[in-house]
Parts: sequence; C-alpha cells; structure tokens
Amino acid sequence: MKSRLIKPWGYEEILECNENYTLKRIFMKTDHCCSLQFHIEKHETIYVLGGELKIAFGVYHDQLDDIYLHENGYFVIWNKLIHRMYGITDCLYLEASTSQLDDVVRLEDNYGRV
Repeated sequence: MKSRLIKPWGYEEILECNENYTLKRIFMKTDHCCSLQFHIEKHETIYVLGGELKIAFGVYHDQLDDIYLHENGYFVIWNKLIHRMYGITDCLYLEASTSQLDDVVRLEDNYGRV
C-alpha cells in the first residue's frame, strides 16, 4: 500500500498499514512544523533519512526539550508524550508506529487544525 497525503508542511506516504504496525515516509519542508500533539495509545519511532529535523518533546506543553536529528538519527515517542516535529532543512524521515492512525490530540497548530 502506498498513498500520498499532502499536508500544509509537506507530505506523508503510507508505505504499510496493517493491524500490527504502520510505516510512513514523511517529508517536512524547511521552516515548517506539524501540530504540537500527543497520542493516547499510539507509539512511534522516527528515523531520519536525510536533512535535519528538530523534535520538541515533553510531559508538559510549556516545558519542552529539543532534540536535533540528522541522517540515521532516531527518536522514540511513547504514547502521551507531547511532541512536535520541525523541518530545520527539508527533511525526509520514516515513522514506524502502532496502527492507531486517528489517535492524535492537537494542542497547537500553525494551520488552524486544532
């Protein structure tokens, strides 16, 4: 299965989605970001293929830490961890996750999706 979903910040391609896991290839444009969000059940691992990605993360939305990932860098996002991805440069990365695709709670969004 491969389907491309256009997002305001880039796109995501669903490479595989089944009852056990989902694998996406995601492109984040320079100076763009996804929603500040968390997931009730979903667990994700981010693996950078190219470019630079910043992930802001934390237990509280007003107390976030930052990690910067480059090619071959990865980060695990447990359920309920607040997080947001930023494209420092154009960035291509993989997201492997459990399969709860609609499990997103948006706290802030630059594109009016809260």
